[in-house]
Amino acid sequence: MFIQTEVTPNPNAIKFIPGTEVSPLRSFDFRTPEEAMKSSPLARMLFEIGDVTGVYLGKDFISVTKDETSDWNTLKARVLAVIMDHAMSGLPIVDADAVDMDAGTQSDDPIVAQIIEILDERIRPAVANDGGDIVFDRFEDGVLFLHMRGACAGCPSATMTLKDGIENMMKHFVPEVEEVRQII
Repeated sequence: MFIQTEVTPNPNAIKFIPGTEVSPLRSFDFRTPEEAMKSSPLARMLFEIGDVTGVYLGKDFISVTKDETSDWNTLKARVLAVIMDHAMSGLPIVDADAVDMDAGTQSDDPIVAQIIEILDERIRPAVANDGGDIVFDRFEDGVLFLHMRGACAGCPSATMTLKDGIENMMKHFVPEVEEVRQII
Protein backbone atom coordinates (compact mmCIF):
# COMPACT_ATOMS: atom_id res chain seq x y z
CA MET A 1 0.00 0.00 0.00
CA PHE A 2 1.36 3.39 -1.01
CA ILE A 3 -0.04 6.35 0.92
CA GLN A 4 0.39 9.80 -0.59
CA THR A 5 0.49 12.88 1.61
CA GLU A 6 -0.40 16.47 0.84
CA VAL A 7 0.15 19.59 2.86
CA THR A 8 -2.94 21.64 3.57
CA PRO A 9 -3.41 25.37 4.16
CA ASN A 10 -3.55 24.46 7.85
CA PRO A 11 0.06 23.97 9.05
CA ASN A 12 -1.19 21.62 11.77
CA ALA A 13 -2.97 19.25 9.37
CA ILE A 14 -1.79 16.85 6.68
CA LYS A 15 -3.96 15.01 4.17
CA PHE A 16 -3.18 11.28 3.82
CA ILE A 17 -4.41 9.61 0.62
CA PRO A 18 -4.28 5.80 0.78
CA GLY A 19 -5.45 5.21 -2.80
CA THR A 20 -8.61 3.43 -1.67
CA GLU A 21 -11.96 4.59 -0.39
CA VAL A 22 -11.87 5.65 3.23
CA SER A 23 -15.45 6.61 4.04
CA PRO A 24 -17.46 6.62 0.80
CA LEU A 25 -20.96 6.97 2.27
CA ARG A 26 -20.32 9.90 4.59
CA SER A 27 -17.53 11.82 6.24
CA PHE A 28 -16.57 11.74 9.91
CA ASP A 29 -14.89 14.44 11.97
CA PHE A 30 -13.39 13.29 15.27
CA ARG A 31 -12.19 16.13 17.51
CA THR A 32 -11.57 14.00 20.62
CA PRO A 33 -10.44 10.45 21.38
CA GLU A 34 -13.82 9.86 23.04
CA GLU A 35 -15.66 10.57 19.78
CA ALA A 36 -13.37 8.15 17.95
CA MET A 37 -13.92 5.42 20.57
CA LYS A 38 -17.59 5.25 19.61
CA SER A 39 -17.22 4.95 15.84
CA SER A 40 -13.80 4.37 14.29
CA PRO A 41 -11.03 1.87 15.04
CA LEU A 42 -8.67 3.81 12.73
CA ALA A 43 -9.34 7.19 14.37
CA ARG A 44 -9.00 5.56 17.79
CA MET A 45 -5.52 4.24 16.83
CA LEU A 46 -4.47 7.63 15.44
CA PHE A 47 -5.44 9.40 18.67
CA GLU A 48 -3.39 6.84 20.62
CA ILE A 49 -0.27 8.34 19.03
CA GLY A 50 -0.70 11.15 21.54
CA ASP A 51 0.03 14.28 19.48
CA VAL A 52 -3.09 13.97 17.31
CA THR A 53 -5.89 16.46 18.03
CA GLY A 54 -8.24 15.66 15.16
CA VAL A 55 -9.02 12.99 12.57
CA TYR A 56 -11.23 13.64 9.57
CA LEU A 57 -12.29 10.74 7.36
CA GLY A 58 -13.31 11.87 3.89
CA LYS A 59 -14.43 9.82 0.92
CA ASP A 60 -10.90 8.91 -0.16
CA PHE A 61 -8.60 10.66 2.31
CA ILE A 62 -7.74 11.05 5.99
CA SER A 63 -6.82 14.46 7.41
CA VAL A 64 -4.88 14.34 10.64
CA THR A 65 -4.46 17.42 12.80
CA LYS A 66 -1.66 17.65 15.34
CA ASP A 67 -1.15 19.86 18.37
CA GLU A 68 0.85 23.02 17.75
CA THR A 69 3.93 21.85 19.66
CA SER A 70 4.43 18.62 17.71
CA ASP A 71 6.67 18.34 14.66
CA TRP A 72 5.42 16.74 11.44
CA ASN A 73 8.94 15.46 10.72
CA THR A 74 8.54 12.80 13.41
CA LEU A 75 4.75 12.54 13.66
CA LYS A 76 4.12 11.93 9.95
CA ALA A 77 5.95 8.58 9.98
CA ARG A 78 3.99 7.44 13.03
CA VAL A 79 0.67 8.39 11.38
CA LEU A 80 1.65 6.54 8.19
CA ALA A 81 2.56 3.46 10.25
CA VAL A 82 -0.81 3.48 12.02
CA ILE A 83 -2.70 3.80 8.73
CA MET A 84 -0.65 0.93 7.23
CA ASP A 85 -1.11 -1.26 10.32
CA HIS A 86 -4.82 -0.60 10.30
CA ALA A 87 -5.10 -1.49 6.60
CA MET A 88 -3.37 -4.82 7.28
CA SER A 89 -5.52 -5.59 10.35
CA GLY A 90 -8.75 -6.14 8.47
CA LEU A 91 -10.65 -3.96 10.92
CA PRO A 92 -13.22 -1.55 9.47
CA ILE A 93 -12.26 2.10 9.20
CA VAL A 94 -15.64 3.03 10.66
CA ASP A 95 -18.01 0.79 12.62
CA ALA A 96 -21.05 -0.36 10.64
CA ASP A 97 -23.58 1.30 12.97
CA ALA A 98 -21.86 4.70 12.49
CA VAL A 99 -21.89 4.34 8.69
CA ASP A 100 -25.60 3.58 8.71
CA MET A 101 -26.44 6.91 10.37
CA ASP A 102 -27.97 9.34 7.89
CA ALA A 103 -25.66 12.31 7.44
CA GLY A 104 -27.55 13.90 4.58
CA THR A 105 -29.11 17.31 4.92
CA GLN A 106 -32.38 17.99 3.19
CA SER A 107 -34.88 20.79 3.43
CA ASP A 108 -38.31 21.71 2.20
CA ASP A 109 -37.26 25.39 2.25
CA PRO A 110 -36.24 26.28 -1.33
CA ILE A 111 -33.59 28.78 -0.16
CA VAL A 112 -31.98 26.22 2.15
CA ALA A 113 -32.17 23.59 -0.60
CA GLN A 114 -30.37 25.99 -2.97
CA ILE A 115 -27.71 26.74 -0.32
CA ILE A 116 -27.11 23.02 0.26
CA GLU A 117 -26.89 22.38 -3.48
CA ILE A 118 -24.24 25.10 -3.91
CA LEU A 119 -22.30 23.78 -0.93
CA ASP A 120 -22.41 20.21 -2.23
CA GLU A 121 -21.65 20.94 -5.87
CA ARG A 122 -19.32 23.95 -5.82
CA ILE A 123 -17.75 24.44 -2.41
CA ARG A 124 -17.31 21.09 -0.67
CA PRO A 125 -15.35 19.45 -3.53
CA ALA A 126 -12.88 22.35 -3.56
CA VAL A 127 -12.49 22.30 0.21
CA ALA A 128 -11.98 18.51 0.16
CA ASN A 129 -8.91 19.12 -2.00
CA ASP A 130 -7.42 20.88 1.03
CA GLY A 131 -8.28 17.99 3.37
CA GLY A 132 -11.40 19.45 4.92
CA ASP A 133 -15.10 19.95 4.63
CA ILE A 134 -17.74 22.58 5.22
CA VAL A 135 -21.11 21.45 6.51
CA PHE A 136 -24.42 23.29 6.60
CA ASP A 137 -25.78 23.99 10.09
CA ARG A 138 -28.66 26.40 9.56
CA PHE A 139 -29.88 29.51 7.75
CA GLU A 140 -31.77 32.14 9.71
CA ASP A 141 -32.42 35.86 9.29
CA GLY A 142 -30.06 36.12 6.31
CA VAL A 143 -27.16 34.43 8.13
CA LEU A 144 -25.75 31.12 6.94
CA PHE A 145 -24.07 29.09 9.70
CA LEU A 146 -21.46 26.52 8.67
CA HIS A 147 -19.17 24.01 10.41
CA MET A 148 -15.54 23.82 9.28
CA ARG A 149 -14.23 20.26 9.53
CA GLY A 150 -11.01 18.36 9.01
CA ALA A 151 -8.04 20.47 7.98
CA CYS A 152 -10.35 23.50 7.69
CA ALA A 153 -11.13 23.50 11.42
CA GLY A 154 -8.60 25.76 13.08
CA CYS A 155 -6.95 26.75 9.81
CA PRO A 156 -5.49 30.25 9.83
CA SER A 157 -7.07 30.99 6.45
CA ALA A 158 -10.55 29.70 7.42
CA THR A 159 -11.96 33.18 8.04
CA MET A 160 -10.70 34.38 4.67
CA THR A 161 -12.16 31.29 2.98
CA LEU A 162 -15.53 31.94 4.62
CA LYS A 163 -15.71 35.67 3.97
CA ASP A 164 -13.89 36.11 0.66
CA GLY A 165 -14.83 32.84 -0.96
CA ILE A 166 -17.95 31.21 0.39
CA GLU A 167 -19.81 34.33 1.49
CA ASN A 168 -19.24 36.06 -1.86
CA MET A 169 -20.32 32.97 -3.81
CA MET A 170 -23.43 32.47 -1.68
CA LYS A 171 -24.43 36.14 -1.98
CA HIS A 172 -24.04 35.88 -5.75
CA PHE A 173 -26.15 32.73 -6.17
CA VAL A 174 -28.53 33.17 -3.21
CA PRO A 175 -29.29 36.87 -2.66
CA GLU A 176 -31.09 36.04 0.59
CA VAL A 177 -27.71 35.19 2.17
CA GLU A 178 -26.39 38.36 3.78
CA GLU A 179 -23.60 36.85 5.87
CA VAL A 180 -21.77 33.57 6.50
CA ARG A 181 -20.61 32.61 9.99
CA GLN A 182 -18.59 29.71 11.30
CA ILE A 183 -19.94 27.51 14.07
CA ILE A 184 -17.15 26.48 16.42
